[in-house]
Amino acid sequence: MSGKKYLAGQIRDHLKLYNDLGVRWARPPETLNPPVAGARRSRPQPSPLPASSGPVAPGEKTVSSPAKINARPVSKDLEVIRVDLNNCTLCKLSPTRKNIVFGSGNPNADLMFVGEAPGADEDEQGLPFVGRAGQLLTKIIEAIDMRREEVFICNILKCRPPGNRNPEPDEIAACEQFLFRQIESVKPKVICALGAFSAKTLLRTNEPISRLRGHLVDYRGAKLMATFHPAYLLRNPNEKRRVWEDVQAIRDYILSLR
Repeated sequence: MSGKKYLAGQIRDHLKLYNDLGVRWARPPETLNPPVAGARRSRPQPSPLPASSGPVAPGEKTVSSPAKINARPVSKDLEVIRVDLNNCTLCKLSPTRKNIVFGSGNPNADLMFVGEAPGADEDEQGLPFVGRAGQLLTKIIEAIDMRREEVFICNILKCRPPGNRNPEPDEIAACEQFLFRQIESVKPKVICALGAFSAKTLLRTNEPISRLRGHLVDYRGAKLMATFHPAYLLRNPNEKRRVWEDVQAIRDYILSLR
């Protein structure tokens, strides 16, 4: 396939996503972040958190080389959390995982996405949201004029439950300390809880996701918005418009703080 045909296909796919989300118009980027008079506008480049190099041998702790990190002090905090998580045996998932899925993205992100737990693709690669649901999440992020590298993405559990079953209470109790430390380190302005399980776990509620979504609530020094999980949207594409409403509210709130 030629470069032009590939680009045209990418544009068509992106426009289809906007249409599925119910978008009928979009503001030009200049209206979202107006430039200062007399100054050249430059887009800040975040420092992505390096991916794990793969499985760690027993007794070994992997620390990324400082020369490869090139980040602010808060990134060092995340690396400390990652080291603390290496070789974790706090719950019964440790013997069944291939890789711990710590999280990835900008260590100083305004927006943090929190899913439920890694799936098979994530367990294989050691990175969050890399399968079909992850590809849709990337498109949703781009639809609000952000890039995946600008946000931080992680899960409640850092190891895959066998058969992608729901996390169990003892697993959450053992693992959520790492999530809370990630939130404290990144200090996002907004946390987006993806899916019913993530929202109910974070908010300590049994309310259905249909009632929880659409509202920005206070949570650990940030605002939290619950919305449908991308995997759910793959099965129920008619719900994409509600997610579009939720992420628009997130975008507008973040812009209001600038």
